[in-house]
Amino acid sequence: MELSVSQLSKKFKCDEVHAAEVCRLASLIFDEVNSNLKDMPQKWKSYVQVSALLHDIGYFIEEKGHNKHSQKIILDYGLSNFSQREKEIISCICRYHRGGLPDKELHDVYSLLDKNERKIVKKLSGIVKVADGLACTPVNFIKNISITQDYDNSITYINLIANSFDFRPDIKFAVRKKDLFEIAFKTQVVFKFIHE
Repeated sequence: MELSVSQLSKKFKCDEVHAAEVCRLASLIFDEVNSNLKDMPQKWKSYVQVSALLHDIGYFIEEKGHNKHSQKIILDYGLSNFSQREKEIISCICRYHRGGLPDKELHDVYSLLDKNERKIVKKLSGIVKVADGLACTPVNFIKNISITQDYDNSITYINLIANSFDFRPDIKFAVRKKDLFEIAFKTQVVFKFIHE
């Protein structure tokens, strides 16, 4: 029997506060990318949200390589309401929320996906990866996110609208995790704190 997202989260003792914050931020980023950068089907948003909620369940097994453990758990226990191929895509998004980049020559599950599905994984993993980096700030510190484009220079500004301007958290984790987003969307990412 395949488990639901909430069953997987409970069974593998997910940090629900962090997962919910990654999901919230990833959803904001998805909506902004969809409006301002690349039109994507709304169905993909569910892949982003599920992946954000489950990306760290692999910690239950071991911290080292937890992203690979998250992928294996999803493949082993399944995800109710998703097809086999969707489970593979979601498991890959979880895998690539940290660590090395997708590689069809080295990574078995990713290599089984067709070219378009691999593009989906790169785009959505890039979004979840950035959201995970931003979730290292205090929970709900980032109130909203907007995206603006400098098309002439291929720069995407991810504008962080904060609840307080007296305190600026360190976003070095988000900066370190922007690589896959940049590859997937063929752009350079710059983070900015802005007033609404």
